[in-house]
Amino acid sequence: MPSFLTDAMPLTPTWWDIGTRITLTLVAGGLIGLDRERGGHAAGFRTTILVALAACLAMIQANLLLSVYGKTPGSFTQMDVLRFPLGVLTGVGFIGGGAILKRGDMLTGVTTAATLWFMTVVGLCFGGGQILTGIVATAIGFVVLSPLKRLDTWLRCEQKATLVVRASNGNIPELSEVLNPLTCHVGFLSLQRTADGSAEVTFELRWLANDPDASARAIVNALSNTHDVADFSMKSVTT
Repeated sequence: MPSFLTDAMPLTPTWWDIGTRITLTLVAGGLIGLDRERGGHAAGFRTTILVALAACLAMIQANLLLSVYGKTPGSFTQMDVLRFPLGVLTGVGFIGGGAILKRGDMLTGVTTAATLWFMTVVGLCFGGGQILTGIVATAIGFVVLSPLKRLDTWLRCEQKATLVVRASNGNIPELSEVLNPLTCHVGFLSLQRTADGSAEVTFELRWLANDPDASARAIVNALSNTHDVADFSMKSVTT
């Protein structure tokens, strides 16, 4: 291992070392947290900083206890300093699980939970004195969360929706003529007949689009001109 990496990880860190680690953690947490705050996510500026800072302090505490690691001849227990960072990672798992919500077919908070877990690892890097690793990880994380997010504006992703159409004759309507020009694939799911002899037919729709809302409106408008649309619901994952 290069000497400049090991020099930043002394067995007994000074107050200057501890202050540097905490400061870098605050900067990293603030940089990532500010991006999440601007996006209106649940775990924003302060939450991201606190998660990273908790991991950093746990790792600093583990570093300070390295000098008493092991079991002395007169002791009955053995200290395991790795329990500090492992405990932090376990705790962040609960926070991340609380950030992920599922409402029907919509799943939200996946990227938020991943960001909290990522910032925990960054905090552990800084707290353990792995300064270069933490800086590089922070830069990569910021690029993934901010500039790369712009790919969503032009990247065509598969969209899914559930469509319910009322058929007055009780038969399954033919939707391909309307949906094929929109490059939308349709699959039959179920048919439920009503007392008046009509039926409600449920379909699953799949199509590629870089703007889910605009493409969904175009599909609904096209279907509304020729069919009685009872319900249209998107299946999506929100970060």
